[in-house]
Amino acid sequence: MGNGSDYYSNGKETLKVRIFAVIIFTLALVIFYSIYLYSIQVVKGSEHRERAVSVARRESVIPALRGIIYDRNYDVPLVTNVDSFAVDIIPAELDFERFDEIAGKLANILGIRKEDILSRISPRMRHQHRPVEIKDRIEFETILVLAENIDRFPGVVWRSKPKRAHYGPGSLSHILGYIGNISREELQVLFNRGGFTPNSEIGKMGIEREYDHILRGRDGLRYNTVDARGRKIGDARGNEAVLPIAGKNLVLTIDRRIQELSEKALGERIGTVVVMRPSTGEILAMVSYPWFYPNKLYSSAASQYFSSVSADTRFPFLNRNIQSSYSPGSVFKFITSVIIIEEELFPQRERIVCRGRIHVGDRFFHCHKRTGHGSLDLARAFAESCNIYYWTVGREHIGIDRIADFSRRFGLGQRTGIDIPGEVRGLVPTPEWKLSTFNIPWVGGDTLNISIGEGFLETTPLQLANAISMVVNEGVNYVPRLVKEIRDPVSGKVIESFEPRALNKASIRGETFRRTQEIMRYAVTHGTPRVVLTTRATQVAGKTGTSEVGLADRWISWFGAYAPYQTDNPDEQVVVVVMVEATNDWEWWAPKASNVIFQGIFANQTFEQAVAALNVWYLRP
Repeated sequence: MGNGSDYYSNGKETLKVRIFAVIIFTLALVIFYSIYLYSIQVVKGSEHRERAVSVARRESVIPALRGIIYDRNYDVPLVTNVDSFAVDIIPAELDFERFDEIAGKLANILGIRKEDILSRISPRMRHQHRPVEIKDRIEFETILVLAENIDRFPGVVWRSKPKRAHYGPGSLSHILGYIGNISREELQVLFNRGGFTPNSEIGKMGIEREYDHILRGRDGLRYNTVDARGRKIGDARGNEAVLPIAGKNLVLTIDRRIQELSEKALGERIGTVVVMRPSTGEILAMVSYPWFYPNKLYSSAASQYFSSVSADTRFPFLNRNIQSSYSPGSVFKFITSVIIIEEELFPQRERIVCRGRIHVGDRFFHCHKRTGHGSLDLARAFAESCNIYYWTVGREHIGIDRIADFSRRFGLGQRTGIDIPGEVRGLVPTPEWKLSTFNIPWVGGDTLNISIGEGFLETTPLQLANAISMVVNEGVNYVPRLVKEIRDPVSGKVIESFEPRALNKASIRGETFRRTQEIMRYAVTHGTPRVVLTTRATQVAGKTGTSEVGLADRWISWFGAYAPYQTDNPDEQVVVVVMVEATNDWEWWAPKASNVIFQGIFANQTFEQAVAALNVWYLRP
């Protein structure tokens, strides 16, 4: 019996130990979880709340309105924003068994390929509630059609997404440029700057590209609370949202009246017009034909239009004023004349006899007047554009080194720094350049060619206009500008204005430039352009030129000039350079177009009024 009592007593002790152990374990567990919960809810509460909100919150972008672009008068917009829509698909609301059929019907309404829709939505996205953009820049009429048939398109939604609209002369396209969806490569470059997503739109050329960071503003954000499957169940921050900030407005130096005048004066001829104010470098007009129509790049047929323009052998996307360089031809003779006057290497009044050709090496070089000009001094040779005179002085007295040096002083062979992208440098050739490029030494014929603006010498129309500006300003030219001011989009207050900035300051005597101005005026009154420069609205000084482009049926017609010839107000003066790829000898359109432009500018007339006032034979219907 004692043994049984001991066993019973030991059992009770064991049970007490186990119960005590359970109690201790339970207390330890409670204390542990209490501490853990305290840590989660109190110590790290804010961190976990932020994480929970981030998991349950979805962000949607509120696009910022892009800045408006005006001409120098700041009255009527050249580029603004208009209502447009984008269509999205929410994959989780799609009927994937009928997706092929739905995509086909949706593609017909939106005017795109069914494959474009199918490629954006994959079966792996069937539980995704985040919208996927299918197409943007959709007109309201298309949305109406979609709305009337919405029962046939489960998961299809639309939203407002403004698009750009261009007004004014079509020739502004190269200046203004256009915007488009950001490419993968562009996103990789710009991502670290912040504010860019795969759905962002950025400037692709012209002002839209150069000033994209100013025009684009900053997108806003709208926050929504979603459940575990991504379905919207409320607003994570009540009515709070990050509002978008509109882009700033730009005021250009362009005068749309002069732009339209220049556009019509050039007509449908492959070529360019530059009108600039030499005292500041402001561009008043810049035309390059053919051009393109940016509004078509914002239409439902944008991809087809882009393809057709890209395939055009006349290259409508090319701004020939800054992106192509040409031999300036005889217009360059004003620089050769500056060298003759400044360096006093050959007396200005000494005459050279032109018999129509000159023998150099083993070949003859012919003047444009095969019968010869007779005896000429500098002023007469410049007015008649006698090649024999400039060949003789260039080869025997000036030399290639001086020609290259003075060309660079005027800004040739270097970018002007105009505030749109894509500018080329042009070329001022030297013996060293020719040897390193072609492994051929410089010869006398090369010096003859560059003396009259031919051969390897290449300049853009804008560079030539800026070189003429140096003559007008008597020793300085300025960085050409297309943007005059940046303005606040709400108040219209000027945030930043751009002052003239010197580009080149030449160490050339003032009397040299004044003498050059005299012979440029003499060329208009007594020289080659006198027949077609008939305007009486102002006194024009300038120089004609022709150059070859390597094609038997095409050559370049140039005219570079400024007006008024003399004035007490430098801000009144303008430089006009016209370049036309001519197809026949009689057209010679560059000086004719310039005649209309000078008439329109200084008589304050439209193209039609200027043509009527001039009443010249080559503009009669």
